[in-house]
Amino acid sequence: MDSNKDEALRCIDVAEKYIKEKCKEKAEKFLHKAERLFPTQRAKDLLLQVSIMPDTVDSEQPRKRKVTPKADQSPKRAEYTSEQLALVKRIRTCKDYYEILCISKDATDTEIKKSYRKIALQLHPDKNRAPGADEAFKAVGNAVAVLTDVEKRKQYDLYGNEEDRPARNHSYNYNRGFDNEVNPEELFNMFFGTGFGGSNVYVRRNGRWHRQTTGSQQEHHRREQQNSGMSTFVQLLPILIAILLSMVSSFFISDPAYSLSVSSKYPIMRRTQNLQIPYYVKENFHTEYQGSVKRLELSVEEEYVSNLRHQCYREKSYRDSMIWKARNFGDRDLFDNAQRIKMPSCEKLQELRSHGSF
Repeated sequence: MDSNKDEALRCIDVAEKYIKEKCKEKAEKFLHKAERLFPTQRAKDLLLQVSIMPDTVDSEQPRKRKVTPKADQSPKRAEYTSEQLALVKRIRTCKDYYEILCISKDATDTEIKKSYRKIALQLHPDKNRAPGADEAFKAVGNAVAVLTDVEKRKQYDLYGNEEDRPARNHSYNYNRGFDNEVNPEELFNMFFGTGFGGSNVYVRRNGRWHRQTTGSQQEHHRREQQNSGMSTFVQLLPILIAILLSMVSSFFISDPAYSLSVSSKYPIMRRTQNLQIPYYVKENFHTEYQGSVKRLELSVEEEYVSNLRHQCYREKSYRDSMIWKARNFGDRDLFDNAQRIKMPSCEKLQELRSHGSF
């Protein structure tokens, strides 16, 4: 299982390389492989990120021919599909928010958000370049912003969209509902950029954004609390037993033979023969320890490398999150700083691999 996990992490690293090179197909290929080997949240997040990337452009295109007179030039090839254009046209002809999201007027928050995620991914400016896609993207964002706000939805259901309904030969006003508090891109990032697919929508209260808990969620939460008494005890039972056993066993089990960090109990430093990993033992180690020192040092090295892998994973996750944040906000300085974030554990791990130590 550990070998599958290591291979999955390598596939994710390769996929991140292709994401930077904007090779969508190759990135998806390695991310799907990583999910098959060892499913992780990191791979799922990157798959969502890749899904809104524009399609891969072939870097080996033939060179441009000589420019001919404008009258002889063939028209430019469309950068969008007929399905993308049809989706934009459908949304631009809708008369209300429910029709935009393809939901009924009694739809729950969960259904509204599910529909928004599906449609917004197809309309995102990085994915859909059909004429009018930006306006349609605003319309979908406006619909979910209104329908997931309890008060706004109540007012909308009471008075309808008479104010929004345009006269003939005028375009629909897609910006109503945001009140200049959040733009469609920020709303999209709330769903996909921070947590990817979170079940909450943010609302504005007292000048700050808060996650909104809907009535259906509150009712569901109350039901869970009513039925959680016994289940909570059953879930905690193994932990309680483990704590009890550890307390009892502490009277009979001796201290570990080594520690990876120095302390008053383990003040003497030694190094393993193979990787030269430092570890610390008690002052009476030479006289008291009766086991095989070679096997002990193998355990030291396995624990040390395992710790490095976990620390490296956290370092990569932090750097990737900062890079993703910089891209979302279009902040070049933040992006450069994120690229320069140090990853000492990953560097040490790579150093050990390059020397063929493991």
